[in-house]
Amino acid sequence: MDDFADTALATTARMRALFPATPMQRNDFLSARFDADIWLKREDLSPVRSYKIRGAFNAMRKVRADQPEQDLFVCASAGNHAQGVAYVCRHFNVRGVIFMPVTTPQQKINKTRSFGGENIEIRLIGDYFDDTLAAAQDYCVQAGGHFLSPFDDAHVIEGQSSVAVEMLADLDAPPDIVILPVGGGGLSAGVKSYLDVMAPQTELIFVEPLGGASLTAALRAGEPVTIKGVDSFVDGAAVARVGQRTFAVLKGTPPENVLLAPEDRICLTILEMLNVEGIVLEPAGAMSINVLEPLCDRIRGKRVVCVTSGGNFDFERLPEVKERAQRFSGVKKYFILRMPQRPGALRDFLEMLGPDDDVARFEYLKKSARNYGSVLIGIETSAATNFALLTARMDAADFTYRDITNDGALAEFLI
Repeated sequence: MDDFADTALATTARMRALFPATPMQRNDFLSARFDADIWLKREDLSPVRSYKIRGAFNAMRKVRADQPEQDLFVCASAGNHAQGVAYVCRHFNVRGVIFMPVTTPQQKINKTRSFGGENIEIRLIGDYFDDTLAAAQDYCVQAGGHFLSPFDDAHVIEGQSSVAVEMLADLDAPPDIVILPVGGGGLSAGVKSYLDVMAPQTELIFVEPLGGASLTAALRAGEPVTIKGVDSFVDGAAVARVGQRTFAVLKGTPPENVLLAPEDRICLTILEMLNVEGIVLEPAGAMSINVLEPLCDRIRGKRVVCVTSGGNFDFERLPEVKERAQRFSGVKKYFILRMPQRPGALRDFLEMLGPDDDVARFEYLKKSARNYGSVLIGIETSAATNFALLTARMDAADFTYRDITNDGALAEFLI
C-alpha cells in the first residue's frame, strides 16, 4: 500500500467522528433495466446531502493540526461547498466567512446558515461567481484567514478519496466500473488516486455536463484551460476550469472514458429517480446514472458503482426540470402557428389533435393582420411519434407552422 492509500484510510477513520459512512445500495430497478449489477454510492445522504463535507473536514483538520492558532476559514460557494464548510466550522468551533453570489437562492443561504449556526457569517457579494471568489480571496488575505478551495487542494482531494475507501469496504470485491461526476475534479482525483492502488482493475468513467466540459477541454489541450459560456444549470459540476492539482491526477484518462451529459437529458434522470425510486438528486448528483443508457453495451453483466454526488435539489426548480425533460424526450413541443382569422379556424386545428395530444399552452402573439394571426401553442403527448402524425395533418390542411422547441433564442423569449 502506498502513502496516499494509507492517508486515505486514516482520513476516513477520522471522519467517523463527524458522520457515518454513506450507504452503498444495490439498485434493483437500474440493474434489471441495464442487465448489470448496479450500485449507488449515496453521497446525497451525507449530513449536508453531498460529498463536499469530506474535503472540507480533512482540509480544516490538517490546517488546525499545523496551525492551532488559525481559527478563521473563508470560502466562496453558491451551494454544496458552502454547506460543507459551514457544517465543519461548527464541528471544530472555528469562525467561517462564506461568500455567496447575490443571486444565490434563499433556500441555499438558509441551509448554509442552519449548518454553521453562530460559527459562520454569510456575505452576499457579486452577481457572478468570479466576483464572489475575488472578494472572498481579498478578504482572506486582509483578515489573515485560510482559504478553503472547493477542489484544487491536496487535503481536499484526500478527503474526497474517502468515498472510494467506503465503497471498497462495503463490497465483497472491487467493482468493474465506477462512474463519477466531474466538476473541478476533486472527487474524481481522490477516488482515482485510491482505486489506482487498491483496485487497479476497476475502470473509471467520468461524466461532465455538456455545458461545462472543462476536463474534456483540458485533455484536448494537455493542460487546464478556461472554457467560455458555461451553462450553470448543473450548478454542482458546471466549472469553467478544472483544477491544476486535480488535472495532474486525471490527465492520463482515455478520452472515451469522459462522457458528456446534456442538461435536458439529466432532467429525465432526476424525474425518473424521483418518481420511480423516491431518490432526490440534484443535477450533478444524477449525472453518473444519466450515462448508463449510452454505456449499456459496456456495462452489461458487470458490477457498476454510480456515485450520486449530491441531493440538494430546490423543488422550486421542478417545473423547469419537468419541462426540459419533456422537450428532450420529444413528448412536448412548441409551435408558432399561422392561424386564419375566420370563425371555426381554431376548431379545425383542434380536430387535428390525436387522442393523447393535449394543449398545454395557447397564446395569440399577433392579431393585427387582417387574414392571419400568429399563435404560440404548446402540445404535450404520450409518445414522441405522435407529433409526426400531427404535423402530417397540419401539412395536409395547409396550415403554416414553425417548430420552435429547440430554437434557443425564440424559446428563451416566448416559452
